[in-house]
Amino acid sequence: MTSSATPIRVLVAGLGNMGLSHALAYHRDPGFEIAALVNRSKVELPESFTGYEYRPSFPEALLEFRPELCSINTYSDSHAAYAVTAMEAGCHVFVEKPLATTVADAERVVACARANGRKLIVGYILRHHPSWMRLIAEARKLGPPYVFRMNLNQQSSGATWATHKALMQTTPPIVDCGVHYVDVMCQITDAKPVEVRGMGLRLSDEIAADMYNYGQLQVIFDDGSVGWYEAGWGPMISETAFFVKDVISPNGSVSIVMDQNARSDDIDTHTKTAVIRLHDAATGPDGRFLRPDEDLRMEGEPGHQDLCDREQAFVLKAIREDINLDRHMDDAVQSLKICLAADESVRTGRPVKL
Repeated sequence: MTSSATPIRVLVAGLGNMGLSHALAYHRDPGFEIAALVNRSKVELPESFTGYEYRPSFPEALLEFRPELCSINTYSDSHAAYAVTAMEAGCHVFVEKPLATTVADAERVVACARANGRKLIVGYILRHHPSWMRLIAEARKLGPPYVFRMNLNQQSSGATWATHKALMQTTPPIVDCGVHYVDVMCQITDAKPVEVRGMGLRLSDEIAADMYNYGQLQVIFDDGSVGWYEAGWGPMISETAFFVKDVISPNGSVSIVMDQNARSDDIDTHTKTAVIRLHDAATGPDGRFLRPDEDLRMEGEPGHQDLCDREQAFVLKAIREDINLDRHMDDAVQSLKICLAADESVRTGRPVKL
């Protein structure tokens, strides 16, 4: 086990939006020491990063710097290969979601972590958000079966649309973002997913002919619970009801009530909850509700960078305290399996049995 007095040397690969945020988290946490930064092309970095080594090749940097932890924040199609290479070289791995672009690759990464005794943490940032943890806890109190209603649409333009188009070179929105919210569903219900359906539409000539920038998935669980998730990216996407996070059970519902002035392409909007509304379905002899809805105001919520700091603090804790990550890894494979089944359903026009 790593000594708590010795910083963990980390190689950070991929310096886009999430990669840069994670690099800032390592930079600010004395438990880490950045061995080097990796990005295929030169990017503008904070002034505080000027002293760090910078390389264009991940495999070469891995051999040169021999870190203890690799933080993989590249495009999705390289996640599995980089993670396996790093763990076989003796490194622990933090990898941004999705874990891989195929279920087989995701399972291969998890098997590699277990075979090599390495920690594998997947970048599900909402798992470290106190308000989302409260939402999940309140939903579990309601009891199954559940209806999950979730979306995150983004009306993007300029640099944000450019980022979305780059992501869609490998991954559609219902997979890239969907794994987050399907992970939330799987944390609430202990039931197994049994069937997935998907539909999607290409709404722009600026993306490949076989890609779609609007999609919706539907998932059915073996306890009767059902859920849907919707994701659309681009300048044509409506901001009406772009953020729906709603869990319903026979006993009531728990919902996130979004600030009316929130914008869909503001990254902090994607995690902030503003208000969690609890609704109790119980009625009295007169058929009226026994209790009014209760609004939990989530004051002092962490922003995007604060959440990245919390997430990497968990990585440090997982390594130093040898935390068992079996459920974490299995959940990552499960949420990816559901989202990839949805993508298959979009492309074939048929439901997918799991």
